[in-house]
Amino acid sequence: MKVVILCGGQGTRLREETEVKPKPMVEIGGMPILWHIMKTYAHYGYTDFILCLGYKGEVVRRFFYEYEMITNDFTVEFGKSEIVIHPRHMESDWKVTLVDTGENAMTGARVKRIEKYIDGDEFMLTYGDGVIDLDITELVKYHRSHDKLGTVTGVAPVSQYGELAIEGDKVVSFSEKPRNHTSSISGGYFVFNKKIFDYLTDDETCVLERDPLQNLAKDQELNVYVHNGFWQCMDTFRDYKFLQNLYETNNASWIKW
Repeated sequence: MKVVILCGGQGTRLREETEVKPKPMVEIGGMPILWHIMKTYAHYGYTDFILCLGYKGEVVRRFFYEYEMITNDFTVEFGKSEIVIHPRHMESDWKVTLVDTGENAMTGARVKRIEKYIDGDEFMLTYGDGVIDLDITELVKYHRSHDKLGTVTGVAPVSQYGELAIEGDKVVSFSEKPRNHTSSISGGYFVFNKKIFDYLTDDETCVLERDPLQNLAKDQELNVYVHNGFWQCMDTFRDYKFLQNLYETNNASWIKW
């Protein structure tokens, strides 16, 4: 099953990093967050990737074209035209297809524009800015257990604020930035039947999260797989610093490889 990753957004709320690179190439622990996402899928045996490029897509192209030189140590022997690579990051079983889906295209249009590269009945889809400790095997198993066209992973977001439990005018408990398990948001990490393309258009204004997914839900063709573990997107510089701190303190729970 192919894994489609949306890598084309401009990351306007992370301008400290995205002036010179697309958001999926912002580094956590010295490697792009995109790489961390791909490593999660690869850990469960899914190594056939399609990257939907847009804003500064050439940065992503260069990274993968020169991957072995960028991510590993190597020795050059002058006069012999030989380069010996000393492996640190060798993803020998990865297949990565890089597709220009347009500078200004929205998410739905980007997915529609890679349709010709999907040769199976199912594919997975996620965004290039969110890490998770999800068991991908269980996600796929759940998707195949129902007859719907799509599965979205529901996650419990961490509140940005302290939560008060109040009785009368007294605070009986205080939770600093609790994780809200009473409601879910979309964490991405979708599994779709190929018929999802019937809900999409090539028009660059087509937003996956609007009419396509709303219509899919209205047609009762979208199920949710609830994940109560770790999930964090990288929308802002504050999110970036949070993820970087988790990595530096050995608390990056999404790293299972």
